[in-house]
Amino acid sequence: MSRMPAIYLSHGAPPLADDPIWPGQLAEWSSEVPKPQAILMVSAHWEDAPLAIGATGTVPLVYDFWGFPEHYYRVTYPAPGAPELAARVRSLVADTHDVPERGLDHGAYVPLVEMYPDADVPVLQISMPTLDPRRLYDIGRRLAPLRDEGVLIVGSGFFTHNLTALDPGSGDGSPDGAPAWSREFDDWGAETLASHDIDALLDFGHKAPAARMAHPRTEHFAPLFVTLGAGENDLDALRASVIDGFWMGLAKRSVQLG
Repeated sequence: MSRMPAIYLSHGAPPLADDPIWPGQLAEWSSEVPKPQAILMVSAHWEDAPLAIGATGTVPLVYDFWGFPEHYYRVTYPAPGAPELAARVRSLVADTHDVPERGLDHGAYVPLVEMYPDADVPVLQISMPTLDPRRLYDIGRRLAPLRDEGVLIVGSGFFTHNLTALDPGSGDGSPDGAPAWSREFDDWGAETLASHDIDALLDFGHKAPAARMAHPRTEHFAPLFVTLGAGENDLDALRASVIDGFWMGLAKRSVQLG
């Protein structure tokens, strides 16, 4: 069995499905990697300590958003549960607890609908027990053996995420229409990833330009550190621009290791 990559993706909001470009980019990406035996999701939208393991069977989705048209609340994604993967996570991370009623949130199912629309790959979501970059990086390192067992590890966030500065009229997704703070952070992130400067990424709050504007709260950047930890042995195969560009002014950069 070949080693699966570890990825970080910008997941968008439920209207991502209506974007003329982004769904196709996600679908193309998934077609380029081996089909996983299972998927382990770490979403910006679930923080719980100690590390929580979501439902190991198929339960209803978590529609953790408000004020959207009704049809976004009718989306389903009945992926099989992954109880064996849950057992492996428990064996790799010492302090965990189960939340069996907790279904996939939109940070998990919104991109998966585009990447694996048949919902035929078992999916397990785990929480972020902290937002501390180094602790998340260590969790990723602990989970890394799963990649040799056919598991696709996915950190799901947004490369820049400031909803108070969201700009629906920001243009066609090119840098020209994006605000300066989002462009500057995205450029720094791309360059720092390409140079494999993990220490700078872990200290992005002090090292990156416009860090506080790009991430007033850091939960959407935090899943990247799980991905980087899980993929630390494949830095030489890091792709920092699998998907790039902007959506309503936010950088949708997505990354692959391995």
